[in-house]
Amino acid sequence: MAVILAIESSCDETAAAILKDKKELLANVVSTQIATHKLYGGVVPELASRMHVENISYVIKDALAKAQMTMEQIDAVAVTRGPGLIGSLHVGMQAAKTLAYACDKPLIGVHHIAGHIYANQLVSELKFPLMALVVSGGHTELVYMRDHLQFEIIGTTLDDAIGEAYDKVGRVIHVPYPGGPEIDRLAKNGKPIYPLPRPLDDDTYNFSYSGLKSAVINLVHKMDQRHEEVNKEDLSCSFQEAALGILVSKTLRAAKAYEVKQVIVAGGVSANSKLRADLTAAFEKEPIELVLPPLWCCTDNAAMIAMAGSYMYDQKCFADLKLSARPSLVL
Repeated sequence: MAVILAIESSCDETAAAILKDKKELLANVVSTQIATHKLYGGVVPELASRMHVENISYVIKDALAKAQMTMEQIDAVAVTRGPGLIGSLHVGMQAAKTLAYACDKPLIGVHHIAGHIYANQLVSELKFPLMALVVSGGHTELVYMRDHLQFEIIGTTLDDAIGEAYDKVGRVIHVPYPGGPEIDRLAKNGKPIYPLPRPLDDDTYNFSYSGLKSAVINLVHKMDQRHEEVNKEDLSCSFQEAALGILVSKTLRAAKAYEVKQVIVAGGVSANSKLRADLTAAFEKEPIELVLPPLWCCTDNAAMIAMAGSYMYDQKCFADLKLSARPSLVL
């Protein structure tokens, strides 16, 4: 058992958390940059890294204060090593290495997606073997796990991730950044009347969202040329029907083929209300447990890094001070 201080700074959230014995989340502090990046319609990497520099010390101090702890009571420092924006990752990495060195604590480098997967452990015990559906701005993957920290990617995106497609579609139909939550909201009042292709509907477990994204862009462009008004609610609904349907069908097929006990969902898009409803309906009559993370731990946070780091601590997966950020780190 251990007390882990974790730091997350892979994109546009500066976060720190303290987790005790894998059960007590003593602090979970997140400083978001959404209001700033919304002005530009997406994350500006240089701005993101600068804001991390401004915020990192404050979130760490705040986490320690909320947990009513000092660094002497911390057993190890975990930090997101990658993947992510290199400038953003560097800020968290340097803060973690400084703390580990100055306070003589073990350093643990955590994969960002492993963190998202282990966010589910904050609310439900992981049961192996399991299948993880990872859906975020940079990832769309099916990950098979035989046991803790054993990751086998059986399917991945061949081009764009689903979260990226949501943001690009949101930009085309002029909804505020981030596009995902707004499209989800609009779709509830729409109908799937626009013909859009079903992305990579084949026998593999891979995904592809470039074609669907392009189809939406071309549809909006043609309607603009004909001076026709796009119904945002209907287009959002049509996009979601196409984008999410293949996620559900391939996840269900993979779960059956690999005979898993549990299916978990990870990443920012796991907050999507239709995806959650469709997965619930698909697994309702299956002898497979479906775990959906609560909304508070769907987006980037350090609690998930602390949980993954706790299991790495048990296996003594420690790094030295040569540890560096890896923007394209493979799970």
